[in-house]
Amino acid sequence: MDAALGLQGLSKRFPDHLALDGLTLEVPEGELFTLVGPSGCGKTTTLRLIAGFETPTAGDIFLQGQSIRHLKPFERNVSTVFQSYALFPHLNVRQNIEFGLRYRKQADHSRVSRLIEMLQLAGKEDRLPGQLSGGERQRVALARSLVLEPKVLLLDEPLAALDPILRKQVRTELRALQRKVGITFLFITHDQEEALSISDRIAVLNRGRLEQTGTPREVYLHPKTRFVAGFLGPVNWVNGVGIRPEATRLAHQPPDSNVKSIPAKVEGSLFLGNCLHVETKLSSGEAVVAEVSRLNGVFERGQDVHVWWHDHDELALPPG
Repeated sequence: MDAALGLQGLSKRFPDHLALDGLTLEVPEGELFTLVGPSGCGKTTTLRLIAGFETPTAGDIFLQGQSIRHLKPFERNVSTVFQSYALFPHLNVRQNIEFGLRYRKQADHSRVSRLIEMLQLAGKEDRLPGQLSGGERQRVALARSLVLEPKVLLLDEPLAALDPILRKQVRTELRALQRKVGITFLFITHDQEEALSISDRIAVLNRGRLEQTGTPREVYLHPKTRFVAGFLGPVNWVNGVGIRPEATRLAHQPPDSNVKSIPAKVEGSLFLGNCLHVETKLSSGEAVVAEVSRLNGVFERGQDVHVWWHDHDELALPPG
């Protein structure tokens, strides 16, 4: 598959720290590709380098095989949706969307109307940003970037300002929109659940370096490092073996002898609606968390239980 975007040995050193250290990756054409990692890992620096807002210390940036490192931001065929949306408060919806077209000699203004319909903004064209909901403002920001028909759309934590319920709704809309328009999206987030739910592929960054790339399923179920395993979700490290809480089973009676099991005592239990979050402690003092079906019985503090799991649920990490 051809790469829409390529990064080769990309580094960025600021006076007080190295923000990005030799990042090399390819973003395939038409994918929703996510950079995920904790604060300070280099993901926003990467986006700013691609957009041209920062200059690399080393390395190169390719757009459909052509280097764009020395191009000014407005010369690069990429567009950015910022976390703040950066809408003009004195311009209405249509004027905000059309803003970037004023610098184009042959602007397709009919595309504005199509995007307004596609993003469910019809009837709101004359409203100012202050008269819109958070989700509507986010869609206006998307439309303003998409109307420029970029080769790659860069999204810098665009859902961070939304409340949790709206955030889940809008990320579903965003995924559907990306498939409809077919433009390559490079999505930046620190939210693991968001990255896993929305992406075709994920790149996990840590301290400016690439830890792993792959599909959400690959990086979650087959992490290559302890950092990736722990960052993408909680892990029980039992005798050096990693087990996700949802793959950790509990039983009041000893399970079959053909599975691994360890005696434990329940420390506490939380009812989460769709499951029980049960905290246990092994005789060694290790804490083990299990997320089990509420239909599997009641687990109360002080009860003796057996923690067990299947071999195929173990996270197989390379030595070291």
